[in-house]
Amino acid sequence: MGDDDPFDKDDPFGGLPFLGDLGKLFKGQGPIAWDVARQFAQQIATEGVSEPNIDPVQRVQLVELARVAELQVANVTSLESGVSGQPAVVVPATRTQWAWAALEAYRPLMDRLAARLGSGTPPVELEAAEAQILDGLIRALNPMMMAMSAGSMAGHLATRAFGNYALPIPRTDNQILILVGNVEEFASEWSLPIDDVQLWVCIHEIAMHSILSVPHVKGAFDRLLNKYIDGFQTDSRAFEERFAELDIGTGDPAELQRNLQNALGDPEMLLGALRSDAQSAVIPELEALLATTVGYVDYVIEKVGTGLLGSYGSLSEVFRRRRVTTSGSDRFVEKLFGVEITAELVHRGEAFISGVVERAGDAALMRLWTDDKALPTPNEIGAPGLWLARIDLPESNQD
Repeated sequence: MGDDDPFDKDDPFGGLPFLGDLGKLFKGQGPIAWDVARQFAQQIATEGVSEPNIDPVQRVQLVELARVAELQVANVTSLESGVSGQPAVVVPATRTQWAWAALEAYRPLMDRLAARLGSGTPPVELEAAEAQILDGLIRALNPMMMAMSAGSMAGHLATRAFGNYALPIPRTDNQILILVGNVEEFASEWSLPIDDVQLWVCIHEIAMHSILSVPHVKGAFDRLLNKYIDGFQTDSRAFEERFAELDIGTGDPAELQRNLQNALGDPEMLLGALRSDAQSAVIPELEALLATTVGYVDYVIEKVGTGLLGSYGSLSEVFRRRRVTTSGSDRFVEKLFGVEITAELVHRGEAFISGVVERAGDAALMRLWTDDKALPTPNEIGAPGLWLARIDLPESNQD
């Protein structure tokens, strides 16, 4: 191509000054520009408003409630609350602190996703020149797009989450961050006792952390999440069509930036990523694991909460309603990682847990966390009797 070609290899955005500036900004920063992702996350989480520090009184209150929750959860589950023999630490956090921690926690998955999406090839029907342009466009935009997507994900979650496990995805550290501002707003909105809401959140977060820290449970999640992400298939034609839809004729950089952000907000169109047959094959096993985990955490909350929380009935109904009426931004993240918590999935998890208890008592549930071959299959989630029959078989008959 000639030197004056607006899409030469050194400047794929020559005809679009705004995108050219963005391309230079992200150039050389790897598959994801994480410093920009953090800035983006903070901007969305705080809406550009400076956050006050956590009140020391709030810190003390939360730590005291966390101790109560930790003891009660351990009594029910017999599980340690931490990783590698170290106890979990509950820490009050601002939205910015939470968003940055979430980016770090999800970084391995996002890096894997960026590498997967960056491996796509232009459609075979394109002319060589067009293919070169599109390939250069994708390579130049990829760090920006992934940074915007990751930052948007963490920022939006920070406006709604209560603790680490807004998504039931294992983490490698022992800090459980509680968004005290979000918890207080929620309690006020529903006229619920703040101490009860805080204790509920602590029970949920500690129970989830305890389960996801069990080595074979964490290993199963890691394997399935990685397999799901590896199943993304890039469709450069879809990306090309999405990019072509942007209105770049106004000359207003701010408007173009908003249009670009909106274009990247659709999980089905993120760099043309489409769910594949390989991903569809992973979903049943991942949903079985999610249903088991969510169902057991609900069981723990009920066992602990009915004795500790005077407003347990009201809290249970409000939290249940909130969980299955997630926002569009939450669904974006769930679809991106394959961890959609639907009402139907919650019901399946509850039915499995209650079915096991009815047939074999509470103690049988511990087999889930002490036996690395006892996680239920998709078929067993709907038939707890089959699960009980399998785990009681001699080990040689299970191979």
